[in-house]
Amino acid sequence: MPRPTAAQLAYGSATVIVSTIAMLLLSQTSTGLGVAVISAAALALGLLVAVTVPIPRRRGRHAANRSRNASPVPDTLPQDVTAAPVPSATPAPVPVDHPVHH
Repeated sequence: MPRPTAAQLAYGSATVIVSTIAMLLLSQTSTGLGVAVISAAALALGLLVAVTVPIPRRRGRHAANRSRNASPVPDTLPQDVTAAPVPSATPAPVPVDHPVHH
């Protein structure tokens, strides 16, 4: 399981705090059971928000190599599918870098 990012922690924590205060003020509950239910609901909502925050993709050297080597995908099919395929030039070999371990 990957570690949560700083954005996930911040959004989840802010959601728990704000939603707990808002629900306690709106419900005007004073019983222990009411506070416990509101706290559990706020924790569940904060967890949901933290999980749904988009995780940024890594933009390193390896991602750039993958995008450079990827072949473009045509948006539409050719009109005449019976025509002979056009031979493509063989791309130059890409030098292999040694993997960087973080």
